[in-house]
Formats: sequence, C-alpha cells, structure tokens
Amino acid sequence: MELIGGEPHAMTPAPSRQHQRVLGALFVQFSNFLHGKSCEVYAVPFDVRLPEGGEADEDTMTVVQPDITLVCDPSKLDDRGCKGAPDLVVEVISPASIKLDLTVKKSLYERAGVKEYWIVYPAEKIILVHLLNGEGKYESLDTYSADDTVTVSVLPGMSFATEEIF
Repeated sequence: MELIGGEPHAMTPAPSRQHQRVLGALFVQFSNFLHGKSCEVYAVPFDVRLPEGGEADEDTMTVVQPDITLVCDPSKLDDRGCKGAPDLVVEVISPASIKLDLTVKKSLYERAGVKEYWIVYPAEKIILVHLLNGEGKYESLDTYSADDTVTVSVLPGMSFATEEIF
C-alpha cells in the first residue's frame, strides 16, 4: 500500500517477471556504480515519506514506494526509509500502475522536488527521463530505447547501455 495525500492506493500485487527482471537490472547498474560512493540506492519495498509544509514526520500523509529510490543526502535516511525528496526515482510501469505513475506520482514527485524521475516501459523497452528545471517543473530530458546509452544526470559519470536492462 501507498498513502498519497491521506488516501490509500494498492500497489500492483504481483509484478510480472519482466517487470522484476528490468527492476533488478536497473538496481544492479545503480548499485555497482555507487559502490564506495556516498549516495545510496534502494529497491521496493522502501518507504519514501513526502511531508507537505510543516507536517511532523508522524503526521505525513504521503508515503510512496518507488521501484528504485536514489538518495545522496544521508540526513534524509533513517530506519523507516527516506524523509523528503530523493534525488532520483524510477517507476517501472505495469498495466495496473500506469495511470498512477504517469499522473499522480509524477505530479507528486515534481512538487516534492525529486530532481530526476524515470518512467520505464518494460514491454516497449523505453526509458523516459524527466529532469526538474530551475522553476521546479519537470522537463522531458530524453527518451532511451534499444541500442541507446542512458546517462544519469544526478550521478555524473554514470551511464549504461539499454541492452543491459532490457
């Protein structure tokens, strides 16, 4: 379950094997790159608490579980997960989650200040990258598909071939 603005949202009960394979391959890319670095990467289930305004932590009405969460500020991490906007969030699309991921969660991550938001379409073998601009709005940075090399804006020096994911 995820809590968005105080409303519960059921997560996909059993992601497909393809979803899990893509998620795992992405996690390995991030994990290998971050070895020995200060940023940390987490795969679902991992709570991201996004308080609005002056909400106390225990009163946070929005708690989501992105497929992949990258956090470079250690002060945001605790035993319950991440409090505040991660640096990067990845959502691997499944038929049951597509509307929530493309509308509600995209808007939520933008409002919270998540710097980079990826939407991954496993069946289509596409990665759509959004980057937060100086005005706090997402811009479509790039769309990656077969035979492309993905670069990670929030992690200078990190790139990988899409064929390693799909």
